[in-house]
Amino acid sequence: MNPVILQSPAKLNLFLAITGRRADGFHDLVSVAAPVEFGDTLKVETRAEGFSLECDEPTLEIDETNLVLRAARAFAEATGWKGGAHFSLEKRIPLGAGLGGGSSNATTALLALNQIAGCPLAGEELLRIAAKLGSDCAMFFQGGPVVMRGRGEHVQPLPPQAADRLRGRRVLIFKPAFGINTAWAYRMMAAGAPGSYLPAIEAETRLEAWIDHATAPGEELLWNNMEAPAFTKYIALPVILERLRDEFDLAPRMSGSGSACFAFLPDNAPVAAITARIRELWGGTVFVTETRLS
Repeated sequence: MNPVILQSPAKLNLFLAITGRRADGFHDLVSVAAPVEFGDTLKVETRAEGFSLECDEPTLEIDETNLVLRAARAFAEATGWKGGAHFSLEKRIPLGAGLGGGSSNATTALLALNQIAGCPLAGEELLRIAAKLGSDCAMFFQGGPVVMRGRGEHVQPLPPQAADRLRGRRVLIFKPAFGINTAWAYRMMAAGAPGSYLPAIEAETRLEAWIDHATAPGEELLWNNMEAPAFTKYIALPVILERLRDEFDLAPRMSGSGSACFAFLPDNAPVAAITARIRELWGGTVFVTETRLS
């Protein structure tokens, strides 16, 4: 069988409200997230048995803890499939960025294996497996802007008229050389002063107001209360976002738990000048890419 090659997109959290900590230690959230056209590439070749992974990013762990291999094992357990596969991951989504790279890779691995095995699992069954692997995984089955709730496993498409305000929007994604550990970020939220969390009812009210306002642009949706702990420790983040607001009239935000940030680009945006300013402030190792929301 010929190799299966699938794209594994990054995502952006356009609206992210962490609403509280649950009894199981996870956090509840309300979020609007959207995949983008930029991402990784996953090639899957069948083997007689077993699963293996290689990646062109040397710092990525490719042992049994990797989400791609965890997804493969979960698929085999759910279906009884006896075959094996070798995964080759071309990594373009930076690590420790809050762009959902690992979750996207896991979902893409599930889709590829389901295709190779003759589609033994329907969409809902794949969703259940994905939700157990990671909080962001389920959103990547939708192919467009979604609303996420719970710890991220409850996903529904954004209403069509609202989604149309986001699809195709140009965005600039940029990330400094450092990443932010997601577990650390959530610990800081839990240890924060009163007000660290946004009550769920307030989060839902904010989201509903944007959805119902038929002409509200995507910029008015942007919000993320995980910025507070990140900005306290990583001062480079708020500094550059403030500069981009003042110098280029953008509305940049951090995605997820960071450290990647993004900004919608107007049609006349001086992308070269914006990129040069980011590199001037953060150095030559900064990651910058222009893409579009899917």
